[in-house]
Amino acid sequence: MSQAFTVVIPARYASTRLPGKPLQDIAGKPMVQHVWEQACKSQAQRVVVATDDARIVAACQGFGAEVLLTREDHNSGTDRLAEVAGQLGLAGDAIVVNVQGDEPLIPPALIDQVAANLAAHPEAAIATLAEPIAEAAALFNPNVVKVVTDRNGLALTFSRAPLPWARDAFAVSREQLPAGVPYRRHIGIYAYRAQFLHNFVAWGPCWLEDGECLEQLRALWHGVRIHVADALQAPPAGVDTAEDLERVRRLLGA
Repeated sequence: MSQAFTVVIPARYASTRLPGKPLQDIAGKPMVQHVWEQACKSQAQRVVVATDDARIVAACQGFGAEVLLTREDHNSGTDRLAEVAGQLGLAGDAIVVNVQGDEPLIPPALIDQVAANLAAHPEAAIATLAEPIAEAAALFNPNVVKVVTDRNGLALTFSRAPLPWARDAFAVSREQLPAGVPYRRHIGIYAYRAQFLHNFVAWGPCWLEDGECLEQLRALWHGVRIHVADALQAPPAGVDTAEDLERVRRLLGA
């Protein structure tokens, strides 16, 4: 029997590129409702939206979601999750899955996968997903986060840089991927143990996290193990820009 888990959907109103993003209309529903509906199709015991804005609270209450109002000054979504874990009174070993509020097409199977992976790996405090990188352009794109794991699927590091660096192959050409190197892109869905969330906030940022702008590096800096598996299916892209929003609207027939 799989371990019960809670999904938390952080949904901030402020967005540099797309203000009010969680409330943008897609096929007659606010975007956060699509995310919530996808999460409700997973095996989660509970699905909670966490926001810093009363307008999002009102919208979520309108479509029947459980929603919590959190502080406005969190530095990251993980900090917001820690506050939610505290508000919900979750036990230290409870599993919390972070589903981003701008992923209206998130497959429920990926939510279940990352929760099950964490439950199956007690040595890890975090589980996340990845997918193979097929093109050199993606490898050299700093917006594509790369992950390298050990033989047991535990993360060695994450980076925006091309990792691992194939010295001899790239000395000849950077136009194609070298054979035999399993380059992987990190997919930003996480399952956490609740106690880790509280530790994460207490530690504060480290220089490695600040330099790469990747908060999962804070966990590695403190010796926390992160389990990484290839996603069971390719996740659709999320919504970061107005162009992304129009693409999703077309897909959902809006």
